[in-house]
Amino acid sequence: MREQSRPRLRSLAAVAAVAVAVMTAGVLVPPAASAAARPDTVQQGLDALVRADGLPAALASVKDRTGRTRTYTAGVGDLATGAKVPGDGQVRIGSNTKTFTAVVALQLVGEGRIGLDEPVDTYLPGLVRGDGIDGRHITVRQLLQHTSGLPEYEGDISESDIRNRYFEPRDLLDIAFRHKADFAPGAKFAYSSTNYVVVGLVIQKVTGRPLAEEIGRRVLQPIGLRHTSFPASGDRSIREPHPKGYHRESAGEPLRDITELDPSAGWAAGQMISTNADLNQFFTALLAGRLLPAAQLAQMRTTVPIGDSGAGYGLGLISRPLSCGGVYWGHGGDIPGYETRGGVTDDGRAANVAVTSVPVDEAATAHLESVVDSALCR
Repeated sequence: MREQSRPRLRSLAAVAAVAVAVMTAGVLVPPAASAAARPDTVQQGLDALVRADGLPAALASVKDRTGRTRTYTAGVGDLATGAKVPGDGQVRIGSNTKTFTAVVALQLVGEGRIGLDEPVDTYLPGLVRGDGIDGRHITVRQLLQHTSGLPEYEGDISESDIRNRYFEPRDLLDIAFRHKADFAPGAKFAYSSTNYVVVGLVIQKVTGRPLAEEIGRRVLQPIGLRHTSFPASGDRSIREPHPKGYHRESAGEPLRDITELDPSAGWAAGQMISTNADLNQFFTALLAGRLLPAAQLAQMRTTVPIGDSGAGYGLGLISRPLSCGGVYWGHGGDIPGYETRGGVTDDGRAANVAVTSVPVDEAATAHLESVVDSALCR
């Protein structure tokens, strides 16, 4: 939330503004007006995502170095009615869910209830089996860091399934384990949501409680994420003000409203709903050490390279380089209807951007990520 300034400080700021008015074209212009005349690169970026990339809506929340937060919107929240985009509307956050799941797992590591380098079979004996797949040789760390070699299940789930079918976590593993292992455990990095379904099951086995409850009790409640939720079984709606989400399989196809769907196909890897501001609050609290002991946070921030982009994947946390130097930490997520990107810097800057359709080409996603970079580098 934005801090309220004291009346006296506002008064002094107004006096200072008059005193340091700048000269523009021979006319004295107060700094506030001068600043307003400069283009806002975040708003420009959102406008371009709508205008040039054809996305129905884009929305962002940005916290600057002073701790002040600003929200942005572009486009329309409902293509049928032309309704406005809610300023900090809820969206489905897809794989950002992985970071929430990883935090709970690492809290349990800190409590001595999970070992990062213990094999999966310690907690789920006999469950992780298939062609080249053996839970006796895959560690919890490898699951969290996507170095296990477990095959991905998502490609075998259709749009109709996502709209209508409820999946139990073990249904997702059954789908994944029809495929052989991608590689030997620890050999390399390859992103697979299957890893986090297994982590979710480990959490439930160790705690004896549902994953959603553990995320709520251990993460959402302690840091006051009031607009973030893990939808209950059968809940296909987004309950708070939100822009509608749209989907198309390829360029040129019409956009279809896919706001209501069954997110169980994501579960521990992608089921959650949040807002840009709540995501900023979450990642800020995480990096500030409010959710994990120092030892576990250090493990989370220890990365392996992701391709040649300069990005790295830790334990449910991604570092990405900034054009102005340094890196930011976050995750990002895609689920039909919504794509999110964002993160925070070590000095407390934060930005998260969402769009209301997963782009069908990588260029649009790159444009979205450039808006995050622009917001954090201002």
